[in-house]
Amino acid sequence: MAKDPKAPIRIWYQSFVDPVEQAPYIDRLCDRLRRLAAPGVTVDVIGIAPPDRFFHPLTEFRCADQTIRNALTAEREGYDAFVIGHFQEPGLTECRGTLDIPVIGLGEAATHFACSIGRRFGLVTIDPVFVPWHEEQIVRHGLERRCAGVRAITADLPRFMRAFTDRGERESMRRDFAAQVAPLIAAGADVLIPAGGLPMLLFAEEQPFVISGAIVLEGIATVLKTAEMAVAMHRVTGTAASRGGLYGKAPAGAIADFLAPREAMRDRTGAAPPSSP
Repeated sequence: MAKDPKAPIRIWYQSFVDPVEQAPYIDRLCDRLRRLAAPGVTVDVIGIAPPDRFFHPLTEFRCADQTIRNALTAEREGYDAFVIGHFQEPGLTECRGTLDIPVIGLGEAATHFACSIGRRFGLVTIDPVFVPWHEEQIVRHGLERRCAGVRAITADLPRFMRAFTDRGERESMRRDFAAQVAPLIAAGADVLIPAGGLPMLLFAEEQPFVISGAIVLEGIATVLKTAEMAVAMHRVTGTAASRGGLYGKAPAGAIADFLAPREAMRDRTGAAPPSSP
């Protein structure tokens, strides 16, 4: 049965940082989401420990596993939407194919909204290692012809934490970002996307943020408002995702196998799976 369209909304916002180690970011994110949320909307930010800190596909895979488990918990606890607040959005397909509530990815929400306010967008990611990841992501979302390119600054988690509390570091990162957008604008980008929750939040208060006529997208607001709309549409239509293709609903057995304790995972020889290093 569909919920009352005017009932309160609870959103689980899945961050990929440690709420203790990266407290400056988490505190600022919670504050901004609270101020931006529509009346009756509550957003709970949940982190990951250890955080996504090594900038490698293996780390993204580990965080995806935790994200899927948290998504199942969110639905079980009565949340109305699950947000993957990480631009690379690992686990998005699996979560959307498993949950009956809307699942919103930060990267997908930002790039699709960029296409509604401009003709072409460009991405500036936080480290060169993510450039090929984002290039594949753009293809996965079917937006190759709308993307002017992907550039990168170089910034690890400690640098971002300094930037949230140190004005000089923030200005340094802003200059690094601005230096990377010139080729994107030359290639036709009229919307610029900081490709990550960290840089999005760092620049979020500077609104409107415009560089050489191109809009720098405020991605935190974008993903929040996308989630609010998704919940509203879910309540009207009863549909969170199409089950006719990629997001076909996971059977109960598949979910049970995924959630099974590692201790129960043994091969036919009786050997336990290798423990984590």
